Amino acid sequence: MYAAFALLIAAIGSEVTATALLPRAEGFKDPWWSAVVLLGYGLSIWLLARVVRTLSVSVTYAIWAGVGTAAVAVVGVFFLGESMGWIKTISLALIIAGVIGLNLVAE
Repeated sequence: MYAAFALLIAAIGSEVTATALLPRAEGFKDPWWSAVVLLGYGLSIWLLARVVRTLSVSVTYAIWAGVGTAAVAVVGVFFLGESMGWIKTISLALIIAGVIGLNLVAE
């Protein structure tokens, strides 16, 4: 089970990195950055497919999507110059609360 969580963390990291690099692909007009982004997303999905062999798909996807969304928002604020208002902060807190809630009732 610990190996599955390690793979899930790697999947999230790959997805967040690919998403953070998406602006460099310039709408997929830059072939090199486009390839990097697509490889990052491909790696993330492949790792996610490995994780669902061990963990339930509902909990796995909720963690992947929720933590990934929150991490991309944080990366956007600290590295991409995006703003962080109170609505964004509350929304991210609700996403994290949802992920925690799903894990508490996971089978």
